[in-house]
Formats: sequence, C-alpha cells, structure tokens
Amino acid sequence: MNNKKLLIDYIPLNITSEQINESIKNGKDLFVYGVLQRADTENQNGRIYPKKILQREAKKFKDIYIKERRAMGELDHPDSSVVSLKNVSHSIEDLWWENNDLLGKIKVLTTPSGNILKELIKCSISLGISSRGLGTVKQIKESDAVEVQEDFELLTFDMVSSPSTTGAFMNLNESIDKDIQNKYIKINNLIRDILREE
Repeated sequence: MNNKKLLIDYIPLNITSEQINESIKNGKDLFVYGVLQRADTENQNGRIYPKKILQREAKKFKDIYIKERRAMGELDHPDSSVVSLKNVSHSIEDLWWENNDLLGKIKVLTTPSGNILKELIKCSISLGISSRGLGTVKQIKESDAVEVQEDFELLTFDMVSSPSTTGAFMNLNESIDKDIQNKYIKINNLIRDILREE
C-alpha cells in the first residue's frame, strides 16, 4: 500500500521590474535563478528535508529531467503529481548546491502561462517557487517539525503566490552582486524571525 502524500514547499521570488524590463528590452529569454529548496532546515510548513535525500533527488532530477529537457513547472500549484502541459510556465535549466541551499536556473517560457508569469513579475507581484514531490514524513521527537523520509521523490518546481521557506530569493540575472543578494537574504530572515515570534 502506497502512503506517499503530495509534499509542497514554497520559497519567495524577488525580482524588480527594472530587471525584467532590461531583459525584455534586450530581446533575451527571461531567466530567474535562486534558492529552490533548503536542506536540514525547518521551513514554515514545519518540514525538514535531510540533505542526503534532497541531494539524491536533485541529482536524479538533473540527470534525467533536465538532461532530457523534460524539467517543466506550472503556474500555480496543482493537486496532482503530474505536470499538466497546458499549464506549463517555465523550464528548470540547471540545479546546483551552495552549502545547504539547492539553487537553480529557470527559464520563463512564452506559453500562455509563461506569459502570465512574465506579466506578474513585470508588475512586481510577490511570487514564490514551490517544490512538488511525493513522500512520507515522520514526527521529530519533542518538536512540532516533521522530517521527510527516504521514500521522497522530487517531481518539479512550480511558480506560486504563497512563499513560506525563509531567506531565499530568485533574481533575473546571474551578474547580480552576491553581497547585495546576501543582504536581502539577511533582511528577509530577520523579518520572518520577528513575525514568527509575534
């Protein structure tokens, strides 16, 4: 009997209208990049993804879906484990690790959903990126948190309106100053810590 449940977790997407206008003006494809998921840290959904499990799934995702050009995500989060082609808004182009952060590069597509995503970004609407996977969780003793178990299977990353993982930003171009990005992450972490304490 399969007890796996759909596991979704969100991360904020922070892009300025100046960045997207520059990308559009230059006639280039629109790429966003940043943190897609974080290992060994409790997120706002109360889940912890062990790094060993997340590394395994990220490697599999990169070796199969990205390599075969099948790594697609949707605009909004479906209740299904299957990516619906009519709702595809972006493709995941690359994944890599920086400490416990799983980062990625995402291309916004010119599909109907991709064009909606581009306009939302252009209008400075707050968006997030959400991992979608199947698996089970186990309660951690003397904690409200749960830990994702070995049966976890990463399915994709979707664009959503409800971010919940702290301290993660995505940017339009890879040349953004890392010091500035780190300052934004620190400020975001402080704000979320203050909100949690209230």
